[in-house]
Amino acid sequence: MNEKNQNKAEEERENLRQEELKKNPLGNLNDGLKRGQTGNLVDLVGNIGWKTTLFIIIIIIITFIVMSIFS
Repeated sequence: MNEKNQNKAEEERENLRQEELKKNPLGNLNDGLKRGQTGNLVDLVGNIGWKTTLFIIIIIIITFIVMSIFS
């Protein structure tokens, strides 16, 4: 049941994105150019699991703590 709701939410987000692209084609071009250069955080987090995301956040926090201790 949860997977069904998740698929429905993803479809709804995609439909909203498609409607926005139809309304503002030049904004879409600008977004596409910027996304090609910098990447898209939503796609990155969407493609990796929550455990990997949590691991990355923990590594960042530990790095900041170690840097603050030794500086």
